Amino acid sequence: MKILVIIPVFNESKHIVKCLHSLHKQTYKNIQWILVNDSSTDNSREIIEEFIQDKPSFNLINLVNKSEHIPGAKVIKTFYEGLNSVDWKQYDILVKLDADIILPRNYFELIVHELKNNPKIGIIGGLVYIKKGTQWMYENISNKNHVRGPIKTYRKECFIDIGGLRMMLGWDNLDILLAHMHNWEVKVIKNLFVKHLKPTAQIYQETKSRKLGEYFYNIGLSKKLALISCAKASWKDRSLQHFLISFKTFLAFERKKKERIISQQEIDFIRKIRWNEIINRFKW
Repeated sequence: MKILVIIPVFNESKHIVKCLHSLHKQTYKNIQWILVNDSSTDNSREIIEEFIQDKPSFNLINLVNKSEHIPGAKVIKTFYEGLNSVDWKQYDILVKLDADIILPRNYFELIVHELKNNPKIGIIGGLVYIKKGTQWMYENISNKNHVRGPIKTYRKECFIDIGGLRMMLGWDNLDILLAHMHNWEVKVIKNLFVKHLKPTAQIYQETKSRKLGEYFYNIGLSKKLALISCAKASWKDRSLQHFLISFKTFLAFERKKKERIISQQEIDFIRKIRWNEIINRFKW
């Protein structure tokens, strides 16, 4: 199976060498690597150029004008700069990686093994770990059945079915929902650990709440579903303020009728899934 890996890069000089070494040492070799430097202001470009100069499977694209910063959209826009630079449909597997990770040597060997053994798998990945003190520990910001944004791997047919990646906040949750819509399975290989050198940024509670409200709007939730979802999220944090901010943000987007970049069919499916999840929680 032929693999195409796209890696958006912005000011990653501190971590990029370790990342590149882990990519180059992969035991699975049928991989084309494309790094997309989004106008880094540090020396990321020079580091990459020096590393890949004698490695024909690595390519670097340097963007002249840094992508507009729209939450959730910037990294996807950069990803597509790399994807559309080649005939990506000739590849069997499409991958979006972050530039601050270290893969185990057998990462893609195990990924390919799983995809060959189960043709129903559309999205796959390992688990993301961060360093705390001297120990590497699971980065506990999502459940262990979710393939995280820094290590997204798609079977090409699944990628096409879901309409690719959407330039929106929450793209890395929407892809999972749409994969299920098209009857694809999502697989997390629980014993495949990826080191995350720059842990996911901690944001202020108010910012987190606003982003949550925007995400619920982006994926097409109705007002009732958004109310329940905001309440559920705020209950976990034991924060009434979290609920008020997130739901108020949702209502603001709804009032402005901000355009969603998903179809009505996709919205209907997502709402159905959400209602089923709620109903199933109350079944004995």
